[in-house]
Amino acid sequence: MSDGSLTLTAWSYGLAGLAYSAFALRLLQLGLLQADRQLSKVAVLAALGLSALWGWFGLLFLQFPTPALLLLSALSDQLRYASWFVFLLTLLRRDQSAPGLPDVSWMTGLSAALTALAVVALLLPALGIGWLGDSAQLILLSAMALPVFGMVLLEQVFRNATDDSRWNIKPLSLGLAGTFLFDLYLFSQAVLFNRPDQDALSIRGGIHALMVPLLLMSSTRRSDWIAKIHLSPKAAFHSATLLMAGAYLIFISGVGYYVRYFGGEWGRALQLGLVFLALIALMMLALSGSLRARLRVFLGKHFFRYRYDYREEWLKFTRTLSVKNSPQEMGQQVIRGLADMLESPAGGLWLRNKGEGAFSQMARWNLAQTAEKEDMNSPMCQFMMTSGWVINLEEFRSFNRRYGQLQLPVWLQQMPRAWLLVPLTMGPDLIGFVVLASARTRVDVNWEVNDLLKTAGQQAASYLAQMQATEALLEVRKFDAFNRMSAFVVHDLKNIITQLSLMMKNAKRLANNPEFQQDMLMTVENSLDRMRQLMLQLREGAAPPGTALGVDLGAIIARVAGVAAVRGRKLEFELLDSVAARGHEERLERIIGHVVQNAFDATDPSGRVSLKLDRSAGMARMVVTDTGHGMSPEFIRDRLFKPFQTTKQAGMGIGAFESFQYVQELGGKIDVQSQQNQGTSVTIMLPLFENQKHSDLLAMKAQ
Repeated sequence: MSDGSLTLTAWSYGLAGLAYSAFALRLLQLGLLQADRQLSKVAVLAALGLSALWGWFGLLFLQFPTPALLLLSALSDQLRYASWFVFLLTLLRRDQSAPGLPDVSWMTGLSAALTALAVVALLLPALGIGWLGDSAQLILLSAMALPVFGMVLLEQVFRNATDDSRWNIKPLSLGLAGTFLFDLYLFSQAVLFNRPDQDALSIRGGIHALMVPLLLMSSTRRSDWIAKIHLSPKAAFHSATLLMAGAYLIFISGVGYYVRYFGGEWGRALQLGLVFLALIALMMLALSGSLRARLRVFLGKHFFRYRYDYREEWLKFTRTLSVKNSPQEMGQQVIRGLADMLESPAGGLWLRNKGEGAFSQMARWNLAQTAEKEDMNSPMCQFMMTSGWVINLEEFRSFNRRYGQLQLPVWLQQMPRAWLLVPLTMGPDLIGFVVLASARTRVDVNWEVNDLLKTAGQQAASYLAQMQATEALLEVRKFDAFNRMSAFVVHDLKNIITQLSLMMKNAKRLANNPEFQQDMLMTVENSLDRMRQLMLQLREGAAPPGTALGVDLGAIIARVAGVAAVRGRKLEFELLDSVAARGHEERLERIIGHVVQNAFDATDPSGRVSLKLDRSAGMARMVVTDTGHGMSPEFIRDRLFKPFQTTKQAGMGIGAFESFQYVQELGGKIDVQSQQNQGTSVTIMLPLFENQKHSDLLAMKAQ
């Protein structure tokens, strides 16, 4: 080494020793170890201290070239790598309790093995052990392995750091990456050419010193910068590329060294033969299409940047599916969402109709309409159901062996623009499929496209299944509303039939009585009016026709008492005040009559049924009291106001439910107090019509 080169090397090592010493003292001044002595903090200080010793020992060796100083400089160099390994492994192991973090126990063992190998390689010449061969070559191999593993750990930490931590750790990562990469170049070049690059070796200390400001920047951004470094709970190991590259370099160098050293006179020739065989193997790999395709898919799937921005694609696809007003529009949105991912200009959606065992075209976008159906048990549907694959029709035509025994239907093969068949699966079930037309431009349907389409198809299937379930629920609700309305109508018809039956029973005895004849005509006319109202209600819905008006409750109670008298029962009623409530007169009369009739049904002829009408708390109050059998609290709570729940042998359980629903619609309420074998009291509260009338008059006066 020339004098100029020695001077540059001395300045380089001296600068490294000074820079690392100043950085370590700065961290101590900031109180790095005063709060809590975590392993990561101790490892950082140890790495800086050993780096400083490496620089000072290197400078002393250049001034006083003794084997001891050279050994101390080399040992401090290897041990500072071990300290950085401990720091990075501590960050990886800090949150191992969190789900999803990689297991780094093998990394710990590997780092310990590499450090031990490097230290042993340095100590072998000092101990006079030479049975492993050229110790210099072994030292270079171990020295090259350390920066390779350092890059693996550093990439793992940086890639999986959270967004908040990445801003803090970025300068530290750049600084360590600079030192590791420079050492990797230096020692790999030395292993391959059996001698180090003297120019690179002379500036190694200076390069390391120039990385110190980047390390210092991380410590100045936060006072507790080490504690603020956190990894994502979804972290996974992504460093196989660097690990494979380093392992390849180490393996080739090691094999070449072994062949050359133990090959005797043939060592040089064997080394050249090994290099030639390695080149042939690389050429075979380069020329093999299947191997290249598998390697490209493997590396692209696990180590390289994806073609799609999945966040944007998912947000766009979700927005597309969310814009829907009808099932037909929903089907078109599914087609367009899948087609837009691949620049496809058209597509069709096949779904299964309710009660059918075949898929038919339910929606289309820029695609010809077809009446062709595909049986759900056909080979194509069974293949999509069992495999979940996206079928590339172009690939199937040229290389159908990939799809096994798959058979495509004739109608699909004759579709000129058909390109991709995307299954819509929900769990183990196939609810439909989408046929996409050929893209506007050439698109390579690789693993990434298949995974994206399969996942998008599953989400689209969930939307379509939800839409079908919603339609089925709406249909059930319509039938439920119709059944409820029919039950009300049947209940009213039952009352009309009862009234007409009683009239016919009395007609045999009082047919010649003029007063009975007059009452009979009035009863028939009233029954016809009520049946007309029922027909109108069936046509227009469950709500009674007309608007709610003021109804004289006293007049209704008098009519109810008259009907009871005709049936041979006495209703004792007390009208304390003239009260009008808002509602429909026919409906209110039916409800009051139902409550009174229930009281008569539960009371023996010798018992009492009474009704009192008054005002209370600004509302009309009707209290129907009987001395009948009564009801249990459990029946009142669980069954009284529910449809089709009754204790009567000939009852339907509709009247109480209808009364409760209508009173609530008017803004009133029903309260029931009952004791078994003692009687029941039913209180009906209705809004007063005078309150609204009074407010209307006040409003008119204010104008």
